[in-house]
Amino acid sequence: MPIVQFSPFSSLVQPAFWHELTTLKIDVLRLSDDVIPISASYTAGRSIKDRETGNDIALGCNISVGADAFVKGFQAPSHSVGVTGIFKNFNTIEDFKQADKTALFNQVADEMWESVIKHKDPSLLNRFLLIAFADLKKYKYFYWFAFPAFVSKPAWEISSGWKSAEEELSSESLKAISTQFAALPNPFFLVRIVNNQPEISTIDKYQEFFANVPPSSQIVAFVDPSALPENPGWPLRNLLAYLRALHSSTTSTLRVLCWRDVEPPTNSSSWKSRFGLLEIGLDQGEAGARPSAVGWEKNVQGKLGPRMADLAPMMDPTRLADQAVDLNLKLMRWRILPSLDLDKVSSTKCLLLGAGTLGCYVARTLMAWGVRKITFIDSARVSFSNPVRQPLFEFEDCLDGGKPKAACAADRLKKIFPGIDATGLSLSIPMPGHPVPPASVDQVQKDVATLEKLFDEHDAVFLLMDSRESRWLPTLLGAAKGKIVLNAALGFDSFLVMRHGSRDAPSSGPRLGCYYCNDIVAPADSLTDRTLDQMCTVTRPGLASIAASTSVEMLVSLLQHPDGIHAPPPPPSKGRDLPDPSESGSVLGLVPHQIRGFLAQFNNMLITGAAYSRCTGCSETVLKAYETDGFAMLLKAFNDQSFLETLTGLDKLYEEGEAVLESMESGDWDEEGDEFE
Repeated sequence: MPIVQFSPFSSLVQPAFWHELTTLKIDVLRLSDDVIPISASYTAGRSIKDRETGNDIALGCNISVGADAFVKGFQAPSHSVGVTGIFKNFNTIEDFKQADKTALFNQVADEMWESVIKHKDPSLLNRFLLIAFADLKKYKYFYWFAFPAFVSKPAWEISSGWKSAEEELSSESLKAISTQFAALPNPFFLVRIVNNQPEISTIDKYQEFFANVPPSSQIVAFVDPSALPENPGWPLRNLLAYLRALHSSTTSTLRVLCWRDVEPPTNSSSWKSRFGLLEIGLDQGEAGARPSAVGWEKNVQGKLGPRMADLAPMMDPTRLADQAVDLNLKLMRWRILPSLDLDKVSSTKCLLLGAGTLGCYVARTLMAWGVRKITFIDSARVSFSNPVRQPLFEFEDCLDGGKPKAACAADRLKKIFPGIDATGLSLSIPMPGHPVPPASVDQVQKDVATLEKLFDEHDAVFLLMDSRESRWLPTLLGAAKGKIVLNAALGFDSFLVMRHGSRDAPSSGPRLGCYYCNDIVAPADSLTDRTLDQMCTVTRPGLASIAASTSVEMLVSLLQHPDGIHAPPPPPSKGRDLPDPSESGSVLGLVPHQIRGFLAQFNNMLITGAAYSRCTGCSETVLKAYETDGFAMLLKAFNDQSFLETLTGLDKLYEEGEAVLESMESGDWDEEGDEFE
């Protein structure tokens, strides 16, 4: 009699699986090469009809791995059966090549055999192994499947060859089996014929289900992934080994149904299932000992070896970029900063007031940190002096009067990374000391309303403007609305980067000040009657990128602190002893209030400044006046230079100071207080 030849499994890996593996590797596995569970599925063998010859062409004996392979509670698709396996990903291609593949294979085979002998459990009969190495920079995936199958000695033989199931069972019986199988889908099942009616059960019920049933009415069945007429699928090998190991006295001859009709045939088609009578001689192995196993998949050249999937040519470039842009950030969590909360950074919506040199560099650094929502506000247009200093602009942007800076910067961000949500608005920010003409009041009120709405929609605001007074209204709005406000200002070879203090005091220490808390004068017009060098921001070219990057790093450090906007500044340094970054509470180190940088000395100084009760930008007096009177209060501040000084009491401070000076000049001293008498 001819020996039974089995059709081996062939892996069918969906592209979505590699996307899921990429995410799993970066976010979960990182440097771990531990074995993890994986799921797959297969269905009954399928064939297609050749249009020229009319013959059926069998498709592969496929086992499919998809995007849900790593999902707990995996559910196989309709008309399919699920299988489980183990997955091991290696960190380097060298580890993948040098892995002890025999040991890994035998580990799975031993687990399968132990499940059979000790637990009589058939659930692991389709167990598989997948090893892989993922080259995430080139999107190439090296992988090798193994489907362990026990070798029978002697080999199984088939009497009279395989035949159509309809030649052994009536069409009515096959329909009854199909109906019962649909209610109890299982890769392996038993069939018995009682009173010409088929009944099915699970394979582990073999002894009791076939008790008092003549051998001619017993059938062992399995969902057959093969469509070849003379070659049953790979699962039959382990099913036969299972039955011989547990029921050797009654399984030397088996009636086998290769079930290929998980979907009943239509009126124009016939039943595809096959039937055969299998026989085996006396076992040659030691009773209970695990048989040898085979099952490594061959590659596309037909040789035993791994395969390679190259996804780069077929991937959507936008999706490719979306996965790649955050790679550096996620790699930080592998070894250096496992507790880094990247979601908190990426979900932060940032409003950039100013799309000049600082604004361009801030936007690029925010993108590098994974921020996905950036809005620019600027009323200027791109000029010919801009592109060499401002990296989001090009020469063509300067032509025909120049493109609006804000919109142009936003468009350039989208070209750099299409996944960014970038918007640019041309908007003038009203300023104290710049009176509003009566004809422009309505427009200014609309601009203020737009700015207020933008503050409501964003989490962090960067003040990156050229003039001192242009920062006043954003400072006020940020304090009133509880937003994170970052300020960056440039000198010729020095810079200031600071975070404005929250309206409430931090978790320890006094309330931190804002940009105006060190001033004893209200912001006024600093733009009129200026020479060319005063109208332009004249700085050393490298200073802006340093200040911009520092401001973004300050934001991210603040976001990583458990107190967020209320994070306290580091304690004052003692002599040359600097504060310990590990004690700051943020995984990224210190969260200073102010950083003053001096490029001439290549030195940074950390400064902490308390809020000033008479501050024109963030004092409670100013905030309550805004919350009470709204735009009317703002209009007074724009039109009347003395309004803020009067409101906060700075005018009284001037008078008191003048009185003291006059007293000193007149020599009218309090003799009782003169210790030099």
